Amino acid sequence: MSTTLTAGSTRLLGLIGRVSMYRLVLSSLGLLALIALVLSFAGLVVPAPLELVVSAVVLALACAATDFVAQSVLRMPRRLESSLITALILLFVLRPSIEPLGLAGLALAGVVASASKYLLVWRGRHIFNPAATGASVLTIVSIWAPDLGSSAWWVGSPWLAAPVLVLGVLLLLRTDKLPIVVVFWAVAMVVAFARTTVQFQAAGFPVDVPAVLVQVAFSSPFLFLGAFMLSEPLTLPPRRTQQYLVAIVVGVLAGWPVPVGDITLGQERALLIGNLLAFLLCLRAAVRLRVERRRELTPTVRELTFHAARPFSFSPGQYLELDVPHRRPDARGTRREFSIASAPEDLPEVRIAFKDGSQSSYKKALAAVESGSTLAVTGVWGDFVLPSRPTAPVLLVAAGIGVTPFVSQLRHLVATGQDRDVVLVYVVSEAAELAFRGDIAASRIPVVVYSRDEPHDLPAGWVWAGPDRVDAEGLVRAVPDIAQRAAYVSGPPRLIAALAPALGKAKSLTTDAFAGY
Repeated sequence: MSTTLTAGSTRLLGLIGRVSMYRLVLSSLGLLALIALVLSFAGLVVPAPLELVVSAVVLALACAATDFVAQSVLRMPRRLESSLITALILLFVLRPSIEPLGLAGLALAGVVASASKYLLVWRGRHIFNPAATGASVLTIVSIWAPDLGSSAWWVGSPWLAAPVLVLGVLLLLRTDKLPIVVVFWAVAMVVAFARTTVQFQAAGFPVDVPAVLVQVAFSSPFLFLGAFMLSEPLTLPPRRTQQYLVAIVVGVLAGWPVPVGDITLGQERALLIGNLLAFLLCLRAAVRLRVERRRELTPTVRELTFHAARPFSFSPGQYLELDVPHRRPDARGTRREFSIASAPEDLPEVRIAFKDGSQSSYKKALAAVESGSTLAVTGVWGDFVLPSRPTAPVLLVAAGIGVTPFVSQLRHLVATGQDRDVVLVYVVSEAAELAFRGDIAASRIPVVVYSRDEPHDLPAGWVWAGPDRVDAEGLVRAVPDIAQRAAYVSGPPRLIAALAPALGKAKSLTTDAFAGY
C-alpha cells in the first residue's frame, strides 16, 4: 500500500514514522485515557474517576491473561502491547463500573475480545475486530443479564472530540487510512443527520440544522470508531476500492442503526458486518507459484524466483502476499507481503527479494523452502505505481531492500521501450549491499549511491555521493530539480524523517505504507 503526500504532511509523516505502529496506537489510547480521567474529575464525561481506573485495570488483566494463556498454548511470542490496546479500546466502548457484576461483564468482554484473536482468524488475519467482538458479545449477553453492562460508547463526548480527532489523524497518517476513514465519517454523518431529522419531524419538533450537525459530529462515537477500530489493517480488505466499500457500509449502518430484536446493528455491530464483508472480499482463488531457484544478491539479500502456474495481472510497483504454511507460526501468521521485483512482461517468471537475518517463524520457513515446492499467492495489490503521464519527471528513493518495487518498474520500462525522466537515489549501509545492479543499469537512468564505503566498477551514469549518510541537504545537491519531480520513497520511516525537508519540495511524495498491528 502507498500514500501520496503533499509537502505539508511530509515532515509530519517522517516524525511519526519513527514510532512503531503498536507503540503509536498504545500511546494514543493511553493519552486519551489520561485526558478522559482528568475530564472525569471535572464531571465532563460520564464515568467517574474511580470507575475509569478500576475498569481499566480489570480489562487490562482480562485481556493480558487471555493472551498469555493462548500464547503459551500456541507457543507464540508475548505481545503485551496488543493486550493493552484491546483493553483501552474496550474501556472507551463499554460502560465503566465499580459494581461486581459490571466488572464481571467487563472481564467477559476482555476475555472474548482477546480469545477472538486466536479463534476467529483465517491464515493469520483477524476475521472480526477483537474489541468489537467482545463488546458485541457482552451486549447480547446483557439482554438476559442487564447488570453485566453493555456497550455505551461514552467516548462520543464533545469534550473528547478534539483529542480523538488529533490523535486519530496522526494514527491514520501513519497507517495510510485517512482517506478511508474520512469517507466513513462523511457517510455516517450524512446518514445520522438524515435519521435525526426524520426523528425530529416525526415527533413534531423543528429541526435546528446547525445544532443537529454539531450534535452528530461531536457527540457521536464516529471519530473513535473510524480512527481506532475501522482502520485496523488486519480486518480491512487489501484493495483501496474494497476498503472504501467497507467504509461506506459501516458508515450507513453506524449512522442509521437497524434494529434486530433487542439490539441494533449500529456501532460495533456495524463494524463486525464490515469486517465480514472485508473477509468475503479477501477470499479469492490463490495463484500457485513453484519455486524455481534462489540466489544471494548481496551478503544479506536473497532472491526467490518462481514459476506461476497460471497468468495473473499486476502493475509494476505492486506487492504480493505469499503464504508459507509452517508449524507454530508466530503472531503474524503464515503470510507476508513482498514487493514484486520482476516486471509483468517476465511472467510466468515471478521474482521477490527479502532481507536475511530475521528470526521470525515465517522467515525460517521461507529459508527452508526447497526448489520445486509450491506456495500460494493469496493476493496482489498496492498503489505504489509511477505516474500515468509518461512525461512526468520522477525521483525514486530506495533504502536497501526497498529498491525491489523500483526494479519491477525499471524492468517494465525497458521491456516496453519507454524513455522516462527518472533519477534513482539508492541508499545502502555498504557498497556490497547494492542489489539488482544489472537490472537497474539496463534502464540507463542516473543513479546516486549513498554508502559508507565507495563502490567499485559502478555502471555508466552512476555516482557515489560519499560516505556521509543521506540527508535533506545532500538530496537537494544530488537532485537539484527535485521541485519538478514526483518523488517515490521505499524504505524505513527514519529515511523519510531524515529527508522530510527536501521531500517536501517535490511536487508530490508517494511512499510505501509502514503499517502493521
